Amino acid sequence: MTKKAKILVVDDDHDFVDVVKTLLQGESYDVVVAYNGKEGVAKAKAENPDMMLLDIIMPEEDGFLTADEFRKDPVLSKIPIIAVSSFSGGDMGQPFPFEVDEYIMKSTVTKDLVGKVKTHLKRKGL
Repeated sequence: MTKKAKILVVDDDHDFVDVVKTLLQGESYDVVVAYNGKEGVAKAKAENPDMMLLDIIMPEEDGFLTADEFRKDPVLSKIPIIAVSSFSGGDMGQPFPFEVDEYIMKSTVTKDLVGKVKTHLKRKGL
């Protein structure tokens, strides 16, 4: 039996999380949810996801700090991160300010998300 890829969705917008969760479960992925960065890091350590979808602007710990924690941790650093946000690096007049594997604007998530998830999971051999 083939292993189902597990995706961690970290976003404080409950409605958006519901949409993304439904979309990914429709593609037969296991979905784990966290509603802020601190919870996301804890869930990643407990659940060992294959990928993380990460919002940027969140309470308690934003996506910048969360991505930084992932990249500094030897285990978490192996998890591909797709930043999914209405915030873009171009809004600041510079390239995106932290390391992620991919960036998707929330306005295009239904069109682009599944394809990008499949691409990064394929790179992991899943």
